[in-house]
Amino acid sequence: MSTYVMALDEGTTSARAIIFDQEGQQKGVGQFEFPQLYPRPGWVEHDPEAIWDAQLRAAREAMRRANVEPSQLKALGVTNQRETVVVWDSRSGKPLHNAIVWQDRRTAGITDKLKANYLQYFRERTGLVPDPYFSAGKIVWLLDNIPGLRERAEKGEVKFGTMDTFLIWRLTGGRAHVTDYSNASRTMLFNIRKLDWDRDILELLRIPEAVLPEPLPSSWPYGETEEGTIGAKVQVSGDAGDQQAALFGQAAFSRGEVKSTYGTGNFVLMNVGSTPVRSEDLLTTVAWGFERGKVVYALEGSIFVTGAAVQWLRDGLKLIEVSEEVEPLATSIQDNEGVYFVPAFVGLGTPYWDPYARGLIIGLTRGTRRATIARAVLESIAYQTRDVLEVMSRDSGIGLTSLKVDGGATRDSLLMQFQADILGVKVVRPLISETTALGAAFLAGLATGVWSSERDVASRWKEGAVFEPKMNKERRERLYGGWREAVRRAQGWAKVVGESE
Repeated sequence: MSTYVMALDEGTTSARAIIFDQEGQQKGVGQFEFPQLYPRPGWVEHDPEAIWDAQLRAAREAMRRANVEPSQLKALGVTNQRETVVVWDSRSGKPLHNAIVWQDRRTAGITDKLKANYLQYFRERTGLVPDPYFSAGKIVWLLDNIPGLRERAEKGEVKFGTMDTFLIWRLTGGRAHVTDYSNASRTMLFNIRKLDWDRDILELLRIPEAVLPEPLPSSWPYGETEEGTIGAKVQVSGDAGDQQAALFGQAAFSRGEVKSTYGTGNFVLMNVGSTPVRSEDLLTTVAWGFERGKVVYALEGSIFVTGAAVQWLRDGLKLIEVSEEVEPLATSIQDNEGVYFVPAFVGLGTPYWDPYARGLIIGLTRGTRRATIARAVLESIAYQTRDVLEVMSRDSGIGLTSLKVDGGATRDSLLMQFQADILGVKVVRPLISETTALGAAFLAGLATGVWSSERDVASRWKEGAVFEPKMNKERRERLYGGWREAVRRAQGWAKVVGESE
């Protein structure tokens, strides 16, 4: 009988399930969206029950499409939107509030105070900078704003967790209240050197440790599913945050290997090995772990607007009707004709961290056309990725030799070629684009004997296309110099025009 592994990929807007065979080939997919809730400006919530329902339907749809029976599943892996927080009753499993999503900004007051008074304290212990993005402030807000919750938490009557924790709890019928090291490292509560909850931080934030899940390796037998969930008892044995799962799915197992995921924004992660690397401009995070007390670390850079800039061309400027039109339009001219686009719609992320930067198009002439703007938008994605990689190489001391890529925009061959040109290294697009789900499946299968080792997993990863740099160094640096000057002119603009007043 054939052996299969299922990955549950719980994203920000939809729940997916993908079934892979022992060769790492995709056999069936199920996907269902769930509602986005905006109770107030700046607040973003999800209904945990809607996510659970969508995830179960996706699992059953994937099995139907793959023509796979539940009994044929050897393992199940979970990957998830990171930082989002759920709280539920420890007996009934019923959520006590909507999940507070990673995009939510309601905790800015909490984290601003922590940043002002404890910036280096948090950076040293957690690898993160206090920000509403991370889970800690959300937990504090829930404890302070749901009547009676703090008292119940102190009595051990409630459980908290990120979305992986909630799903594994439900899948195992409440027998496993766990998370993995990678997800724990995104909470701002986890000591990434000790690989445990930081009791000093918990005391500072008045969070009872008993409400938090047990942090465990990313490839580990967490528990079996209840038969009523997916139809059979299956070992849940893989867990990782989505970006770390994508790094694993790209088989980036050697120190210095890097992946960039091209989505609404870009997330760039570098494997830095068994010792965390300190950086003032990047986040230090746990990539994954196979043993208790032992992990692989990563440096992470976040770019806020990449694919979203193409959406802006389509929906805002109406220059194109569908996103797929941007590549042929940009390809219709030979170069950017001196035009640069800085997509600082919400400020700039890594490495500038300038919330007051604003979008800019510079270099316009009477000859500027739709194609010029389209090309400048695509090139901005590659320039921003180089910005992050320059800092990664500097802080890690590791020179970049190649870049593995995934995500929707990697289908754009012009962008991928320009990315290789502006970096001066080859860019590798995998044959299987679903690297996040594949990473979760690999982690689950390694814990259950589907695959025997990282080398075995790496043999299942296949190149789809390789883009070798063709641009000479002089032109590369001249173009990149123009980009850096355009960014300089975009920075701080909201202050100049009084937007921040």
